[in-house]
Amino acid sequence: MSASAVTAALVSSSPCSSAFSRARFPQSTRIDGKISGGYVVLGSVGLLRRGWGELDEKSKRFCVGDSLVLNSAGLLRGGSRELDEKFKRSRIRDNRKKSCCHGGSGLHVSVNGALAGSEDSQIVCPPVDVVPSAQSTAEVIDGKRIAEDIRREIAQEVTILKEATGQVPGLAVVLVGNRVDSATYVRSKKKACAEVGFASYGVDLPEDATEEEVLSWVCKYNEDPAVHGILVQLPLPKHMNEEKVIGAVSVEKDVDGFHPLNVGKLVLQGRTPLFVSCTPKGCIELLLRSGVEIAGKQAVVIGRSNVVGMPAAILLQAHNATVTVVHSRTPNPAEITRRADIVIVAVGAAQLVRGDWIKPGAVVIDVGMNSLPDSTKKKGYRLVGDVCYPEAAKVASKITPVPGGVGPMTIAMLLQNTLDSAKRTLKL
Repeated sequence: MSASAVTAALVSSSPCSSAFSRARFPQSTRIDGKISGGYVVLGSVGLLRRGWGELDEKSKRFCVGDSLVLNSAGLLRGGSRELDEKFKRSRIRDNRKKSCCHGGSGLHVSVNGALAGSEDSQIVCPPVDVVPSAQSTAEVIDGKRIAEDIRREIAQEVTILKEATGQVPGLAVVLVGNRVDSATYVRSKKKACAEVGFASYGVDLPEDATEEEVLSWVCKYNEDPAVHGILVQLPLPKHMNEEKVIGAVSVEKDVDGFHPLNVGKLVLQGRTPLFVSCTPKGCIELLLRSGVEIAGKQAVVIGRSNVVGMPAAILLQAHNATVTVVHSRTPNPAEITRRADIVIVAVGAAQLVRGDWIKPGAVVIDVGMNSLPDSTKKKGYRLVGDVCYPEAAKVASKITPVPGGVGPMTIAMLLQNTLDSAKRTLKL
């Protein structure tokens, strides 16, 4: 459906209830035919604003705050989630653009038409459809180049290990189901293993495999002395207990860093986990290898997931940064983020962090990977991060691109963890 068709369906001829609103937003409409005390108006920039009245409860399922935003195709963002009162818990606003997000400040609609899946990805800001330009002043932290350097270092150590012991590190991957993305990730990991001289092991199980089958393979790899690292590709099918399966992996082979004992030791002061989750570990490595001083700095981590956000915050603290975590219930995220010398963003919301969120000279690590429609691309889309790169790159001193930033580091850290496991096992 075209933007004009959708707009025509949404917009009625009713006058706006305020002269001010009528001047700025000459067209108006009612959401679901019911507005109590005010109109929802469509502006020239595609912004639906509700005026000064309160929406009734039914209308709030579609507009839960001050405003709604249309995407470039004229479609309201909704995806598979209900747009109801539960989103009012989040209050995020881009004050400079006077745009909105879902929750207490409204619902943002992006060009890909769907809300991201994690709880913290419900922090949503207008993913402005812009292509990175050359007008940036920030130094680009080249994660691809740094990851290649790490792989070369690992390959050299593997050669030394093989000469000393006759063995090489071994990584086993358990893949369950037919998810295309999971299969792609596994292929990438196996390719990376081959490039550095690792031995690869693995099993591909069908979607309807039982939990007992998966556990039996995990047990087999736990007992195999040639396997130094075990990776269970997530997510698992819904009928399986991920926590139970991950907990079955030997803590000494948990190269993903997800085992409860490794997570617990990461949190406790004075304890050192055998392995740290690969993506947050990669974020810290990017900072260190880019010459960024962490100790004594103010750091903000946007997102509190168990996989990236919280481990990243703990690692920053371990490097003596003062850390603040911004999440879906943080009332003033832009203000808090602007105080930070280091910003790590991991929420899965396209271009959430705008240029005016960034303190001049700050270092920005963008973990997000989101797709936006782009007819100029062969695949019909382009990848963007959680940070609006063109804006942030004009303010930050250093920034990671997407793609080519954090992504390559995740696999590099997986290889590093596996090598460390092999050296520990072989007492080297």
